[in-house]
Amino acid sequence: MALIDTKDGLKLHVKDIGSGKPVVLIHGWPLTGDMFEYQTLALIESGYRVITYDRRGFGHSAHPASGYDYDTFADDLATVLEKDDIRDVTLVGFSMGGGEIARYLSRHGATRVAKAALVASVVPFLLKSNDNPDGVDASVFEEMKQEVRRDRFAFLKEFGQQFYGVGWVSSPVSNALLDWSFVLALMASPKATIDCIDAFARTDFRPDLKSFTVPTLIIHGTSDKTIPIGPSSRAAAKAIPGSKLIEYEGEPHGLFATAADRLNADLIAFIS
Repeated sequence: MALIDTKDGLKLHVKDIGSGKPVVLIHGWPLTGDMFEYQTLALIESGYRVITYDRRGFGHSAHPASGYDYDTFADDLATVLEKDDIRDVTLVGFSMGGGEIARYLSRHGATRVAKAALVASVVPFLLKSNDNPDGVDASVFEEMKQEVRRDRFAFLKEFGQQFYGVGWVSSPVSNALLDWSFVLALMASPKATIDCIDAFARTDFRPDLKSFTVPTLIIHGTSDKTIPIGPSSRAAAKAIPGSKLIEYEGEPHGLFATAADRLNADLIAFIS
């Protein structure tokens, strides 16, 4: 692991493991790069080099008071790739991490990128509006921010249940995994946790979609209550020429854990 300097002088925490063709895994809100434990292990054992990093404001990266916007996030991703001159890379973005890929491609181009995968991603636009009637109402995101301000700890505990599709009858993950996710989420700064709700909810990535000029895989669970599949992955698949959408029937948002084996197999097949 290493700390690298961003263009505005902050430290990003990066893990670079293995050898072979590089894969960069970009984490979702409100977790860290460690959320990809199942994917990292599977990719390393399949002969790939895996790079994960904590987004600014999250995990072991710097926790600034501002800068939680996608132009900055995309530039941070560019820094990660440029630091070790990473090329021919597959970018895999989970949830809000899909936004980094979209904005990176539009700001920095696809010279270093071989392929892109959007997993349960927020791309292209989540917020309900006149020209996005299937989106999520703004009140949902405002309530999330209020709950984080009131009791971030209680909010994260409850959010984790929905994230992994835990209910009265179903429990796709262990209590230990829920506790682990809670700890990862607590590592984020409260400011980043709140500001990133606006970032992933209100950023319109539709203009960025024309920059997807590389093979693109899109994966999403049909029972995702965190990022509904309609205004996100189904819309992205229609707008990105040549993209492939795989829908995981009945899977929740946290399918990197609830459907880890299937996701690993699909990603490795796509990368190879």
